[in-house]
Amino acid sequence: MRAVVADEYGGPDVLQVRELDDPRVGPDDVLVRVRAASINPVDYKIVEGHLDAAWPVLWPLVPGWDVAGEVVGAGPAVRHVEVGQQVFGYARKDVVGTGTWAELVAVPARGVAPAPASLDAVAAGCLPLAGMTAWQALVEDLEVSEGDTLLIHAATGGVGHLATQIAVARGARVIGTCSEPNHDFLRELGGEPVTYGDGLADRLRELAPEGVTAVADFVADGALEASDEVLTKPGRVVSILDPQAAAERGGSYVFVRPDVAHLTALAELADAGRLTPHVQSVHDLDAVRDAVAEASGGSVRGKVVLRVP
Repeated sequence: MRAVVADEYGGPDVLQVRELDDPRVGPDDVLVRVRAASINPVDYKIVEGHLDAAWPVLWPLVPGWDVAGEVVGAGPAVRHVEVGQQVFGYARKDVVGTGTWAELVAVPARGVAPAPASLDAVAAGCLPLAGMTAWQALVEDLEVSEGDTLLIHAATGGVGHLATQIAVARGARVIGTCSEPNHDFLRELGGEPVTYGDGLADRLRELAPEGVTAVADFVADGALEASDEVLTKPGRVVSILDPQAAAERGGSYVFVRPDVAHLTALAELADAGRLTPHVQSVHDLDAVRDAVAEASGGSVRGKVVLRVP
């Protein structure tokens, strides 16, 4: 199979496409012919070596945790998907190096589910990691529901634009920080935009004089400190980037975990027309360096995706 590989840590320039052996399929694995794999910050941080202390690495390293494609094989313990089915998944494993930026990937069954019927592979490939991060932060930890006023930091990014839609679908009012060029996009998602930076608390008070009932931080960089003055329910805080800041406020840190039920919930929302991933750009596998440079360059609206012919 063809795959994106790195033989050493570094930036986009260490990535190349070459032939590798097809993956082995264990008893709990689903073999997926990859059609699309989105790029998440954790992917290029792994390539850069920033997670070296957290996971054993197999070389050459094939990055990628998101995937959408067709089941072409399955281990004997797999019962919930079958050969020929379109699936999407979060292919995190106990080691790093046999990822989804390839023509084939073996995905642990705990991280794969039937794909949303309403989405093509490119859109479905954007949902697993970012969508489950948003779901676990908002639904499990914050328990966002009707009557909440939720403040989302980085509300138009890869996780934030999905979190906005999930919160709106659950009946919450969403106020989201984003840059001014993204204000109209956030309104289209059902949120109310506010520009981040100096004076944020004052701008939030203008929008929500009674404050907000929960805060989801998808950007860090002092976002929670800027929210302290307007949060009316202490402890209803989550962050995906700043464990210490969340803990200091009685909140929680979210590192997404694979969960078939959560993937299924995302697929149901998508098929109900309540959750649509925004694709900023699509790149062929051979253009992976350009794709990673774009994804890591900041100010991404939605997701950057690799397409596999």
